[in-house]
Amino acid sequence: MKRALKAYLNQHIIPLYQSFDQAHQMNHVQTVIKNSLDIAKDYDVNKDMVYVIACYHDIGMQFGRNDHHLTGGLFLFEDEILKSFFTIEQRTMMKEAVEDHRASRKEAPRSIYGKIIAEADRDIDPDIVILRTVLFGLKHYPDLNEEEHFFRAYQHIVEKYGPHGYLKLWLDTKKNQDGLLKIHRLLEQKDLMKSIIINHYRNFHGKDEKEMPIED
Repeated sequence: MKRALKAYLNQHIIPLYQSFDQAHQMNHVQTVIKNSLDIAKDYDVNKDMVYVIACYHDIGMQFGRNDHHLTGGLFLFEDEILKSFFTIEQRTMMKEAVEDHRASRKEAPRSIYGKIIAEADRDIDPDIVILRTVLFGLKHYPDLNEEEHFFRAYQHIVEKYGPHGYLKLWLDTKKNQDGLLKIHRLLEQKDLMKSIIINHYRNFHGKDEKEMPIED
């Protein structure tokens, strides 16, 4: 990777994540960079583009959460420094990859770059998925009681990660496939799921929302 490009990203782009919520801090973007490069090894792609997309994939959070995939893509495309390293065609493809990375997207990403970042951004680990779901509920539905929080969290995990859930894996990566299978098995053990969810609820109920990471 070009030294000047990497230096710019490390000094001026990645540090922006320090101001985001707990689920989108620098450790998150660094994990996504690593995941992206690992996945990219199996494909004929421009590794510099893969790296840049990973750095910018959640950068739109600085403008608000709801449209961060769109604002982030535009931020990348209009970045004056990137214009000196990439063609307009390359920047357009990277912009589209950022736009296409969200888990709730129903259509397949428009390029292999979009599929790589979408796959790299998934953190399909049962413990992490359950914790983030509970914390999201505590932040956005503070008036729900313990039983209601369990029902909301369980239903959300079924709807997103269950056998017929809306989350799509666009590439066949072992890590995410294995994680999704573990969640499917755990969903069949509702009593165990309830105990895990309630335990997280009791541990975090009443804490400052700034301490709470939230799901994508």
